[in-house]
Amino acid sequence: MSEQNNWNSDLYDNKLSFVAGYGKDVMELLKPQPGEKILDLGCGTGTLTNELAASGAEVTGIDLSEAMLQQARENYPQIAFIQADASNFQLDDKFDAVFSNAALHWVKNAEGAVSSIWEALKERGRFVAEFGGFGNIGRVEKTIQEVLREDYGIDAAARNPWYYPSIGQYSSILENQGFLVTYAHLFDRPTKQADGDAGLGYWLDGFAGIFFEGLTADEKHQAYERIKNKLRPELFVDGSWYVDYKRIRVVAAKDNS
Repeated sequence: MSEQNNWNSDLYDNKLSFVAGYGKDVMELLKPQPGEKILDLGCGTGTLTNELAASGAEVTGIDLSEAMLQQARENYPQIAFIQADASNFQLDDKFDAVFSNAALHWVKNAEGAVSSIWEALKERGRFVAEFGGFGNIGRVEKTIQEVLREDYGIDAAARNPWYYPSIGQYSSILENQGFLVTYAHLFDRPTKQADGDAGLGYWLDGFAGIFFEGLTADEKHQAYERIKNKLRPELFVDGSWYVDYKRIRVVAAKDNS
């Protein structure tokens, strides 16, 4: 995960828990086995790292955010958590699998991340991930940019911390590294937020803080209300916000044959 975002571990666990909830589906693609060594890349507060460990695997979590790692270590002291940059990391161990959920869209240096993942894997090791794909949160991102440009003269596009590739783009990066891509899927997943009308504000606080840097508390509140008003006809349904997620899932093997 990128330190471009100011991560709040309590908010992440309590109001944005859908992140880990959806990640359990990705674990089904991984099929962790007892005794395997698995790296959880972008582990956050460790919820899924612990789920992986419960399968009997020997799991290590890495993340760039010290705030997230501190919470992970408090939650799961029996698991090793290491601070590292996903775009350029080296570990002493080699792993049977690298797993990543909702993290790699924070890593703009995708080639660096894929190279590091390759080096972390054993021969025939596998890489299983889900993250934001092409068009992810398109309506929300466009509206943030419109409001900040119109009301505050801020070029929000220049602050964008995210990387949302197409299947073709990301598969090419994997294949150029030497991976054999065995599964790649881009799909719509409108994602319900907690706490009714307040939900989009929690989402903006948790994931989009960089766009609002420099605004006073009042200006930020006003910007949030403008964004909500613009998006309400499309994304507010039956009393809840549904953010317009599009996700990529990939499975690839380190194949040197």
